[in-house]
Amino acid sequence: MAELGEAAALGDPERLEALRDTGLSSVADAGMDRFARLVSNLLGVPVALVSLVEEARQVFPGMVGLNEPWAGARQTPLSHSVCRHVVTDREPLIMPDIRAHARTAESPAIEDLGVIGYAGMPLTDGDGHVLGSLCAIDTRPRVWTAGELEILEDLAAACSAELQLRIVSRQRETARRGEAEARRAADEAHERSRTALERSQLMLRAADALADTSSLADVSQQVRDLVTSDLKPVYVGLVLVEKRRMRRLVDRTSSAPVEHAYETYPLGAAWPTARSARENRTIVISDPGEVAAGYGDDAVAAFHELGLHTAVSLPLPGTVVPLGALVLGWDRPYEIGLLELAVLSAIAGYTARAVERALFVEHRIDVAHQLQQAMLTELPPVTGLETAALYRPAAAAELVGGDWYDLYQLPGVPDGDQGAATVALTIGDITGHNLRAATLMGQTRSMLRQADLDHPGTSPAHIVSALEHAGRALGIESSGTLVHAHLRPTGSGDGSWELTWTNAGHPPPLLVPPDGPVQRLVEHGPMMHPALGTVSRPTHRRILEPGTLLLLYTDGLVEHRGADLDAFTDHTASLLGAHRDSALPPLLTQIADRVAGLAPGDDVALLAVRVPAPDTAGIRPTET
Repeated sequence: MAELGEAAALGDPERLEALRDTGLSSVADAGMDRFARLVSNLLGVPVALVSLVEEARQVFPGMVGLNEPWAGARQTPLSHSVCRHVVTDREPLIMPDIRAHARTAESPAIEDLGVIGYAGMPLTDGDGHVLGSLCAIDTRPRVWTAGELEILEDLAAACSAELQLRIVSRQRETARRGEAEARRAADEAHERSRTALERSQLMLRAADALADTSSLADVSQQVRDLVTSDLKPVYVGLVLVEKRRMRRLVDRTSSAPVEHAYETYPLGAAWPTARSARENRTIVISDPGEVAAGYGDDAVAAFHELGLHTAVSLPLPGTVVPLGALVLGWDRPYEIGLLELAVLSAIAGYTARAVERALFVEHRIDVAHQLQQAMLTELPPVTGLETAALYRPAAAAELVGGDWYDLYQLPGVPDGDQGAATVALTIGDITGHNLRAATLMGQTRSMLRQADLDHPGTSPAHIVSALEHAGRALGIESSGTLVHAHLRPTGSGDGSWELTWTNAGHPPPLLVPPDGPVQRLVEHGPMMHPALGTVSRPTHRRILEPGTLLLLYTDGLVEHRGADLDAFTDHTASLLGAHRDSALPPLLTQIADRVAGLAPGDDVALLAVRVPAPDTAGIRPTET
């Protein structure tokens, strides 16, 4: 009997006629493919389909992620169709694992298409016939969240609106001319469908655009651009709740002084935005008289200054409490119908998610910057050496790098000459620009120091190999580049120092002898990476005579998009050579300013060490 009911539902003549009128089949359609891409991107699923269920097969005019032969055919028999249950049930079908449900446990779609987690929303025509499903598919069990299902439902509504417009357009093309009343009805239906399509496309653009934002400034700008282009308000504002106050995200490019005059106000103030946030409801102001009657003098003054006649304030729904309000205003009477309110509510929902994400990212960035700065400690004084370091973060605040420098003294190790202390120098760059990179940088820095203390008297190459061995043993999958070096007095009595170092894929240090050209210490080995396994790392040696200057730096100094790395390295060497006797802190500042620029695209770390010339030895202190 169930099979007879399914056959009747799938074979409904009116439903099949509507399917034909869409003009869609097992041929790729750009519009339908876009819906599938949005589902895949916004829900993070490997497979997404716009599935239209015919009487004997299902076709995929919109598709992402299917393997061959299904990707090329864009169709399957009904035996492989989970979407047919959405058609017969006429309601959403949500299954974390289709293998756990009797009606789908034996479906060939499990083996052939890899369907495990399934969420499908009905796609309907204007008469309510279910034509198919907009579905998200995971290849493993998936617990669908309420937010994901809400996004999928919004996208299904937008997809249905486009299907309805295609049906109406097809009917208009094929229908004969009727009576004037019939034509007017069709025109009205077409206009409603067109308006619905425009609004659905606005929702799609909002979901698409706001999904890529990572800062509050981006969110604010995207919302303004989206609603201004379609709804034509003269004012768009975002106001957030912060510690029982409302804070307006001021458009610094705007000429509206009201944004600066009323940038903050109490959550309990008599403003429509504050009431929206407090009561978690949408407030529509149809004319200026409503503001004067229901709100405070400041709100009335702002309404008048902006020249508004109609406005709407929508709460930004948060995980626990509203995050604030989105407000739009028009300088003329503007009808805000149910469709408009639904679209604006959806946009407010997308905006709220983007705001939460931006706040989370800003918090993580702040934590990462604090962690990174904590690792960049002040250099200790070293008798017989001048030292200085500089760190300049990338201009983009969200780029938190893994760059670091380090200098510390190791206990003296007798070597037959004297028990002189060794000075350890490091410059390094962990791969990535996020909190993980900053965290791994801190771990790597600490582990390298520990390796130096645990292996006294060994070479820098041995120390770096010990670091890599510990990382593999502990599962710390850090990758990146570094130069690790040891400096110790030669004991010859002339004030010279022995430099030993190893280079793991890092830009070459620059050595400035007392006289003569600047030299690149080009000897290097492979970068650090857990996939490389055990690497034999050589140690290199140089004697630094009095007056010698050594510069270690990270790639942010010399790597510039579209430019020659060697040219910027040569520029750095030229500055070092021309100012080899200058005090180190201003010299590092000059190099960073002139080579990396005041707004570098990547973090820049510099570490300089000078063996003083005999006539200046002991005069210049160690500097940081």
